[in-house]
Amino acid sequence: MGFLKLPSIDAPHLTTFAVALAASVATASSIFLAQHYSKHARIQRIKDEIAESLRNSIADFDDDSAEGALVGRGSGGSGGDKPAPALAEHLIREQLARNYAFLGEEGVTKVRGAFVIVVGLGGVGSHAAHMLLRSGVQRLRLIDFDQVSLSSLNRHAVATQADVGTPKSTCLQRHFGQIAPHVQIDARNELFNMDAAEELLSGEPDFVLDCIDNLNTKIDLIKYCKDNNIRIISSMGAGAKSDCSRIQIADISETFEDPLARATRRGLKLKGVESGVPVVYSTEKPGSVKLLPLEDDKVEEAEEYSALPDFRVRILPVLGTLPALFGNCMASYVITELAGWATEPLAIKGREKTYARLHRDMVNREKDQRGNAVAVPLNIADVGYVYEEIWRGRSAVSGSFDKPQIVRWDNSKPPSFQNLVCLTRPEAEKHDKIPPNRLAEHYPPEVIEYIEARFLEERRLNKWR
Repeated sequence: MGFLKLPSIDAPHLTTFAVALAASVATASSIFLAQHYSKHARIQRIKDEIAESLRNSIADFDDDSAEGALVGRGSGGSGGDKPAPALAEHLIREQLARNYAFLGEEGVTKVRGAFVIVVGLGGVGSHAAHMLLRSGVQRLRLIDFDQVSLSSLNRHAVATQADVGTPKSTCLQRHFGQIAPHVQIDARNELFNMDAAEELLSGEPDFVLDCIDNLNTKIDLIKYCKDNNIRIISSMGAGAKSDCSRIQIADISETFEDPLARATRRGLKLKGVESGVPVVYSTEKPGSVKLLPLEDDKVEEAEEYSALPDFRVRILPVLGTLPALFGNCMASYVITELAGWATEPLAIKGREKTYARLHRDMVNREKDQRGNAVAVPLNIADVGYVYEEIWRGRSAVSGSFDKPQIVRWDNSKPPSFQNLVCLTRPEAEKHDKIPPNRLAEHYPPEVIEYIEARFLEERRLNKWR
């Protein structure tokens, strides 16, 4: 058995090949090095511009000492009182480039011009404030009486071991100054209560974020904001929860399964507030997680360590990821609201039995009106989609949640995603008697326009279903 004989390559050809290979490698290396140094030079140029901008800003401060400059830089240049450093506008826009791409010029301008207050700077509040800062809000007031503890590092947005023992408000102020030194940070190391409410919430804030875990203080804050027409979003209980898929935003009147939400809802009702408060909460039912006993040296301060009124001397275990998600949900909601970016939070209530009843009632209505031969082309899941996502679980005519029914809008057309509306039972009974060509005679123009707009949106979205 012989070996395969390779073709011979004479010396001139081998030399030519080697020269070509060396030239290709040299060219590729040159291109790579040029790109590398170009990128490095651009990054260094931006860093130099930032440093120069900060030096020019710090030079304008009254305190010319090195310590004063560092304090100004760490507090967004304000220390709570002084104006923020005049970081070059093009650098700020570069830092917010993705926000401009998403929200547009007008949207980001509104966000940057907003004044937002965050009350409670623990796991939820620190993450909410952190993302508000990174998203462009240039005036933040941070309120909390407490200090950073070692055990809170599992859920705090920016605190490190070096921050343990320092006030949470000044901890955030210092770290935020390194992220966005042009932002004005007003840090308040104070406990919110009704006596201090007017001062702490002064300045006509565009939004207040309630990240407090003490029930009575939470109710007082929400009530004050409602009475003074201050927009507020509130966080419910993130403790003892682990299922991130259960987190949602809803009006407090529509919450369920959350003990803190239930207690807050009842407390607000006693004060005359039943709805109109958006909240972030979880529908997850408490599992096998057990309450921890309060440490001996903190029993005297037990009320400040309780998320619920029934647990005065015990602590709810917290998985650090859940408070972070709550805080980011709150920040996202506030940013889109400030920017005028339309969203429609959908309250998912796990209402499979409701969907089954709606489907059964619709089938029975079809049979009664058109005979047993009529087939309904929608299943229970489809009816749930119509009810929840198209009509948001309420009547298309009155907005009522009471006794919902799914019926044809135009009785001359078959039932479909673009021809089914949600009505209350009395509304449905009246609607069934209206001839298809006389709908405009029985409903106001704004109702007709609203329903047609929802159908148009559904037609646009239906291609993705």
